[in-house]
Amino acid sequence: MKRKMISLLLTSAMVLSMMSVGMTASAEEETTDYWAGWEDVDTSEHVVINYMTTGDKPTGEALDNLNAMLDELNAILTEKVNAEIEIYYIEWTDYLSNYNLTLASMDGSVDLVGSSTDWLDAWPNAKNGAFLELSEEMLATYAPATWANVSDESWEACTYNGDIYFIPEDNYAQWTNHGFSYRLDWAREAGLEDGVNSWADMTTYFAYVIEAYGDDLLYAWNADGTQYATMVGGWITSNTNYISIDGINSGAMWGGTSDDPYTVYSPYLTETDLLVEFAELMKEWDEMGVWMTDVLNNTDLNNRDEFRVGQVAAEQHHTQTWTDLCSDTDANTIYDTDEDAEVGFFYFGEESGNLVSLSVTHGVMAVSAASENPERALMVYDLLRNDETCYRLFNYGIEGVSYEITEDGYKTTPEDYDSETQNIAGMVNFWWGRNDDLELKNAEYNWDAIEELYAEYDEIAIAYQYSQFIANVDEISYMIDNISEIHTNYMKQIAYGKYTGTAEEIVAEYQQALIDAGIEEVTAALQEQINETYGLE
Repeated sequence: MKRKMISLLLTSAMVLSMMSVGMTASAEEETTDYWAGWEDVDTSEHVVINYMTTGDKPTGEALDNLNAMLDELNAILTEKVNAEIEIYYIEWTDYLSNYNLTLASMDGSVDLVGSSTDWLDAWPNAKNGAFLELSEEMLATYAPATWANVSDESWEACTYNGDIYFIPEDNYAQWTNHGFSYRLDWAREAGLEDGVNSWADMTTYFAYVIEAYGDDLLYAWNADGTQYATMVGGWITSNTNYISIDGINSGAMWGGTSDDPYTVYSPYLTETDLLVEFAELMKEWDEMGVWMTDVLNNTDLNNRDEFRVGQVAAEQHHTQTWTDLCSDTDANTIYDTDEDAEVGFFYFGEESGNLVSLSVTHGVMAVSAASENPERALMVYDLLRNDETCYRLFNYGIEGVSYEITEDGYKTTPEDYDSETQNIAGMVNFWWGRNDDLELKNAEYNWDAIEELYAEYDEIAIAYQYSQFIANVDEISYMIDNISEIHTNYMKQIAYGKYTGTAEEIVAEYQQALIDAGIEEVTAALQEQINETYGLE
């Protein structure tokens, strides 16, 4: 890439000024005006930039508050680049199909597109021509602050066949690795002085809370029967050095190992003894009464809210959810009713030290290939991501209405704040441009605990190994679909201990069904593609 040369030329054309449009710097330094070059860009025509995101469109008072924020934001965008932004929602019902259909229509109805390589088909849509190739010159001219601050490695992760298709959300600390949030104070009562650090500890913890608090709880974990794939995936992560390839199927059933990432295998076929141990443990949990007897038909989807108020003893989700649950927020009444309440997190992979950093393409911004104003779209994005005023409006709302800043610089909410109608972040869903340089820390969060866990993660995490791999599944998709169906049907039984016969019998039956469905052929096809991608023999 010519990035260093272009960046040097661009920087030489920029001026240093304390009148920066919004980038922050230390008191001793002048601030780089990344946008000085925009004086030469023709913005005489006012344009509307449609930003497409996944999420349900707000209604009622929430919509009124969103529009009030957009009015203030659009006044700024109009002044700076003679543009305004509107939000195009892909609602959650059947979201992926509607997302892909909207992009395929190529009717110019969207400009900026929030996407992801692991849950929103970013690479398939790029290959199908839905996204505009973003030249280095284009990025340097129309998104100069982003261009200057994204690393070569991150741009490379967004490149296919020599063309950049995405802007990565590469400067936002988040962890979406899964595990169990649990009551740390109760774990200590159970004799687990250091908390829960293994599946064996989790079993000890469940046994204790059922005995000690069972009469006061709905269940130890009011599981809804849908988390089978995460459960068995977490078990494998905790007991091997397996790392999965994103985006092949929802079960993440193919990958490599941390010390040999490019030899493809499926632990669901090879790790027979490990799967038997998992099946036995889940049968034990079922017989202990960890979840309701009819767990597979459970329609109560409120376990997280039940955890917040002390009605259950565990919540299975990712680290970002735990950062909220471990904090004394208004929603978490356990801290009000029990002064000793404390929430710990047992993350999958803790025993084995197997943790993969979130790919920088987990959240990306693309420009629709059908956009009539791609240059102005990039200018708007650059401001949303890098201008402090625009960033705070778009991510937090209007100061004094949706948020306030404490004397020590933390974000809090006004006394009359209503999260149902004033949570602007939950309305715009800007999961493709968050920036830690401009983020405000939530004053209610337990930052001592959060930063301690993040430091542990940073010490052991490895980089995602497959950012340049785009699987072509056209000829094997029917086998992958059949394998996914088999995985769902069997793993629901196994992961909740609802199978008949022995653990050995159900695992053998499951693995034979995978073989019959073509899992070995899929593995071989993926290996051939990995070899081609990475130049292996």
